[in-house]
Amino acid sequence: MDEAKLAKVIIDDIEVLVPTGINLIQACEIAGVEIPRFCYHERLKIAGNCRMCLVEILNPKMPPKPVASCAIDVSDGMIVSTKSEMVKKAREGVMEFLLINHPLDCPECDQGGECDLQDQAYSYGKDRSYYKEKRRIVEDKNMGVLIRTNMTRCIHCTRCVRFMEDIAGTTEIGTFGRGEHMEIATFLEQTINSELSGNIIDLCPVGALTSKPFSYTARSWELKKTDTIDIMDAVGSNIRIDSRGFEVIRVLPRINDEINEEWISDVARFSYDGLKYQRIDSAYVDANSVSIDFAINKSKELLTSVKSEQIAVLVGDLVDVETAFMTKKLIDKMGISNYECRIDGAKIDVTNRNNYLFNSGIANIPKADLILLVGTNPRLEAAIINSKIRQAFLNGTQIFSIGDAGDLHYKYKILDNNALFEIYNDKHQICNLLKVAKNPLMILGQQAILTNEGDDIMQLCLQLGKKYFIKNDWNGYNMLHRVAGRVGALDAGLAGEGIDNILNNKNIKVVLAIGCDEINVQQLKDKSVIYVGTHGEELAQMAKIILPSCCYSEKEAFFINTEGSIQKTQQAVPKIGDSMNDWEIIARLIDENISRHEIVNMIKYPQIKNDLEISSSIKECQVPALNNDIKNLYMSNVISRASAIMAKRINELT
Repeated sequence: MDEAKLAKVIIDDIEVLVPTGINLIQACEIAGVEIPRFCYHERLKIAGNCRMCLVEILNPKMPPKPVASCAIDVSDGMIVSTKSEMVKKAREGVMEFLLINHPLDCPECDQGGECDLQDQAYSYGKDRSYYKEKRRIVEDKNMGVLIRTNMTRCIHCTRCVRFMEDIAGTTEIGTFGRGEHMEIATFLEQTINSELSGNIIDLCPVGALTSKPFSYTARSWELKKTDTIDIMDAVGSNIRIDSRGFEVIRVLPRINDEINEEWISDVARFSYDGLKYQRIDSAYVDANSVSIDFAINKSKELLTSVKSEQIAVLVGDLVDVETAFMTKKLIDKMGISNYECRIDGAKIDVTNRNNYLFNSGIANIPKADLILLVGTNPRLEAAIINSKIRQAFLNGTQIFSIGDAGDLHYKYKILDNNALFEIYNDKHQICNLLKVAKNPLMILGQQAILTNEGDDIMQLCLQLGKKYFIKNDWNGYNMLHRVAGRVGALDAGLAGEGIDNILNNKNIKVVLAIGCDEINVQQLKDKSVIYVGTHGEELAQMAKIILPSCCYSEKEAFFINTEGSIQKTQQAVPKIGDSMNDWEIIARLIDENISRHEIVNMIKYPQIKNDLEISSSIKECQVPALNNDIKNLYMSNVISRASAIMAKRINELT
């Protein structure tokens, strides 16, 4: 550290050097001194509401009174006491005021066992109250099917208000009234229309806001806690699954500053009941329930009954890395030439791994000084990434979008759909901004490359990336994927000749579909389908053979997120019925006696080159009109579509 930028502070007789510009509560944390707090949160703006973080500053020129440590910046030579009699009495007084109106309903409160108010009342409060007057009662507010309110418990810390304004980017929650008449509520007494609304449940320190689906289900100490990752989108948010027996009870975020900080999307948090509904727990052959061994043998017979050119292998959106590489081994062993993992039809150039990664990294988005969105609506495709873009916007970053992406919760300038080629030819007004930008960032979305012109748009964006967005040690070319399994499948070499070529190939007789729940089943009706998957949707219903596989909560598996980070899920609950790991099913189809450890050691990821790679000439093209083709954010995959909670969420928003 640069000593010129450090301040010497003495906290409880502990001398520490801390960065100048930080507040006193942060300095105390550096010194290892615990400071109680309710309103203060390191990722939110400072409010100074609760006054629980009181300390005493002992410097001669400071008045002899307790001060809120969250609202005081450190200065060199500051002497602080956090354990003096003055501080102790001040905190006891604050706690008594906070508990004046708080109901004594801890035995029935879902926050019980993980409540900041309980913990701090025990550690810093008095053992009795002298307050005899009537308590204030506040009417509960309607915040939708995801959030239960008990506003009498509210202590007006305003964490929820600040999160929705600063991080989520919507002002749907606010404060009303003054003094003892102050209340927190939604402005129109209706559900919160945000993809990140569930995070205010974690932020609430007192149980005023709790999870409605989790209400009265379990106590926190009864639950088995498993650290894992989310696969509802391509971000790879770090989560914790709380389970009891065979059932996932709730999903909570874990801190990872490089990816999701401590937030997760509502789909990641609340779609967990889709893990138990509409599940396939048995193997089927010709609609008859059979043993898994019998179904696998029938699948092998079907695959060997036709020529290799009459077989197609399709890999879906939620397939893990082990399954992707095992599938590639099956393809190579059987000599299959018809295979594809881009079942949505995206024209992704896989010549170089950098071509399809979020190269700048999710954590570096706020560092960008110019952002260009190409064919993407990050609010619907990756809510966590959208919140990072909003951070950049609040830092003063200019944001442009090719086409109208809708309400993204921050301001951006809309460019014409043909602006890409103009930028490439230095004929657009944004070019001068790109030339002087130090950290420009382009985000290429999947919608831009789904059409017939997708190949041309991809090549044009790669050329723009080389020309404007790669500077010194900054790679600002980024592709934003929508699904968790796509990067791993591309790394495994499962990008084939295109999904349309396979579906229109009349010569194909047998299709091995691994988790392909998003495909147009009408084009597979004349083919014998072997379905490997988790839920009984359309493709499973028309399949000749069904082989049940595990969901992400039931297995240990690797996934690669949109920025190329390799992360692992952990098994939280037992497998359902006869289900198996997808890779085990694939291995048995080709009689491979192999363990997961051996597969992991066998995996070789494509070598990352320092530059982007253009594989064809540049043609004039324009990005198709953005129409937000994600029809329903809350039913974007097979798990969320099976969720009753997500179905209720959709009903209240329509």
